[in-house]
Amino acid sequence: MSVLKPAAALSAMFSLGVPTIVHAADGIGGWLSGDWYLTVGATVLVAPDFEGSKKYMLGATPIISLGKAGNPVRFSSRNDNISLALTDQGDFRAGVTGKFLWKRDNDEDAIRGLDPMRWGGEVGGFFEFYPLDWVRMRAEVRQGIRAHKGVVGDIAVDAFHDVTPEIRISGGPRASFASSKYFDAYYGVTADESFRSGLSEYNPGGGVRSLGVGGAVTWKVSDPVTTSVFGEYSRLMGPAADSSIVRERGSRNQFTMGVSATYRFDFTM
Repeated sequence: MSVLKPAAALSAMFSLGVPTIVHAADGIGGWLSGDWYLTVGATVLVAPDFEGSKKYMLGATPIISLGKAGNPVRFSSRNDNISLALTDQGDFRAGVTGKFLWKRDNDEDAIRGLDPMRWGGEVGGFFEFYPLDWVRMRAEVRQGIRAHKGVVGDIAVDAFHDVTPEIRISGGPRASFASSKYFDAYYGVTADESFRSGLSEYNPGGGVRSLGVGGAVTWKVSDPVTTSVFGEYSRLMGPAADSSIVRERGSRNQFTMGVSATYRFDFTM
């Protein structure tokens, strides 16, 4: 088995987010001074070889999160992409977010002959709020850079409960949406690609990307050490499900599961 490369795995690198409040009037120097934290760790997970694949790969990814200490984040999920909060009112946070995307080599039989996908990223904004003390709702909207030129939106609702001061369980529904340019990059099949790969031509529009559910059990072993076990299921919908890549050689059902461990270092600048 080779190392897992899906873009979803990169999200795990920033599963704790970056809870930071920016005070522009203080200037860059003033903002840099103060208390910071660095979280490092690793995730071992099983996930689809590529988005829409029916084959699964075992992989390991690093977790790296650097942030400025501020208002404590009441809840975070491995699905949260790296975020910089520009406003934090306790029950409401909003700011900028970003995601890294690995290239897709298309060396698997199912997608051999398709044009390779370049590495790149997505940047945009997020907001989250707590309608109840034990429920968080979060939405992200991101514009693709280099890897694709589309727009992606993610919505997640998580209920969480502290079984003990050290153990937390959480879970809830997820939904993802994307524009036609995103689907064209990852699910489209041109005439030339059809000839080389044997897949049917496909020119997608925009719409719902997937619907699913996820959950996790998190254990705070000590103040700096945190471990977790997580699982996610998503069902590809709309333009993704209709793609010949999925219909002819892939699967609409996508599962991800794994374990992670992190260590947090606190320091002052």
